[in-house]
Amino acid sequence: WFYIQKKNIGYSHVGLSYETALDSHHWRIITSAFSHISILHLVFNMSALWSLGIIEKLGDIGLGVEYYLHYSLLLVVLSGLLVLGIYHVLIQKFKLDYFRRVTAVGYSCVVFGWMTILSAKQPSSKLELFGFLSLPISFAPFESLIFTSIIVPQASFIGHLSGIIVGYSIAWGLIHGMNNYWAISMFGWVVLVFVYSLKKSGTYDFNFFVIESVTDPSLPSVR
Repeated sequence: WFYIQKKNIGYSHVGLSYETALDSHHWRIITSAFSHISILHLVFNMSALWSLGIIEKLGDIGLGVEYYLHYSLLLVVLSGLLVLGIYHVLIQKFKLDYFRRVTAVGYSCVVFGWMTILSAKQPSSKLELFGFLSLPISFAPFESLIFTSIIVPQASFIGHLSGIIVGYSIAWGLIHGMNNYWAISMFGWVVLVFVYSLKKSGTYDFNFFVIESVTDPSLPSVR
């Protein structure tokens, strides 16, 4: 956040949108999750994340530190992809071209995902916000969805909703099986795609990395 403020970096430089994804800026799935422009947005997310630290201590009910690390990575990637998928449906099926340029930033998708997982795994917990606001965790995902929409009107409703959907998918076992092997493998692929998309989109020029088009006349053309 300090770097973004110092360099006057805006939503358009690091945020995730449908148009930038079409332009091969897939690296924005990662940068958008860790970038915050508004100080209020940053404070809300960090306050909620601090409160959700209880997850690391709940190894006895199948959570714990490893679970937290594994599924945080999964939440970043899947919620970003789901946001793009929802944008695609809204644009292609409902002809809402407005969503082509809607840009999402912030760690909210992951925070909302963890709120949802904790509400399903330990509904008796409470979410402490700003040190004085206490919410029952069982209602926290949807209460926070409404709360952030009021205090931060430009907050991405679809981004928050995507985190909730992925969170329920993990909590209900629809997405499962993450372990150290899959987490490290997935992290490696994320880094590879991140670097590749930076190069392909022209955002950053890696001199040691050259992308060459390969054509085989014996194969049918798909474009």
